[in-house]
Amino acid sequence: MAKVRAMERRETAPKGHFVVYVGEHYKRFVVPTFYLNKPCFRELLDKAAEEYGFRGDRGIVLPCDEATFLRLTH
Repeated sequence: MAKVRAMERRETAPKGHFVVYVGEHYKRFVVPTFYLNKPCFRELLDKAAEEYGFRGDRGIVLPCDEATFLRLTH
């Protein structure tokens, strides 16, 4: 199973992955697209859409802290 990776540099995500920003300091994570099939991850994306909308200026920002995000993805 592919893992979620934290990335410091602003490189593009590899094929089959997408980038999200998490936590107070907007830590950048690269997430495999198969996470889109997980109900708990989709709920988190729905909450992000409700809270932040779909503005393209910051990318996908998830409304949770890093610890919660890492628990959901591992």
